[in-house]
Amino acid sequence: MSTAKIFIIGLPRTATTSVCLAMMEQGFKTAHNAYTQHAFLQAEVLADTPIFCDYQKLDKHFPGSKFIFLVREAEQWLPSIKQLLQRMFTNLQRTDGGFNPHLKRCYNEVFSPLTEQNINDDQFLLACYERHQQGIELYFKRRTADILTINVNDNNSYVTLLDFLNIERSKGREGGFKKINLGGKVKAWQGLNNKYKVESTNKGKIDTTLY
Repeated sequence: MSTAKIFIIGLPRTATTSVCLAMMEQGFKTAHNAYTQHAFLQAEVLADTPIFCDYQKLDKHFPGSKFIFLVREAEQWLPSIKQLLQRMFTNLQRTDGGFNPHLKRCYNEVFSPLTEQNINDDQFLLACYERHQQGIELYFKRRTADILTINVNDNNSYVTLLDFLNIERSKGREGGFKKINLGGKVKAWQGLNNKYKVESTNKGKIDTTLY
């Protein structure tokens, strides 16, 4: 039987990195992106790709897992995700390299059809966001004890997370989640040094089968 995990299934730019940092501070081995079997074996908490795309498969493969769905206000999420997708677009669509196939698959599935025109269309991006949210709500409709939905901008979100995971409130951070990756930056995770950090690749190499 596979070991239960904590999966963070919010879309990119919903504060997945901030929540991963908080989980490491609570002593959980954490992977922000997971592209090897070792990462899935070692990490207790996993986020981003392929997690937000494969949560239904992961639920079946790791029975008893908990899920944290991150939401964000549209006026904050839209400019952030638009900037991210614009930066990533070429490497997401390349057939001669670019990003690894797991990352490409997830982005092209969730933001389908991923075109330059759609990336710049607020209504398209909102539709992708809402489709993802509705899918999660429908899938967990009868399993509310297994999923927590939070917005890290809410003052009580950190405490709510601790309660959901049965962690003592005394172990919480004063002031809630630490906000990183601000101003369009997306690489704060790479610069974090923490004994609980699980690398997403094996020195840049990935596995074809992840879990």
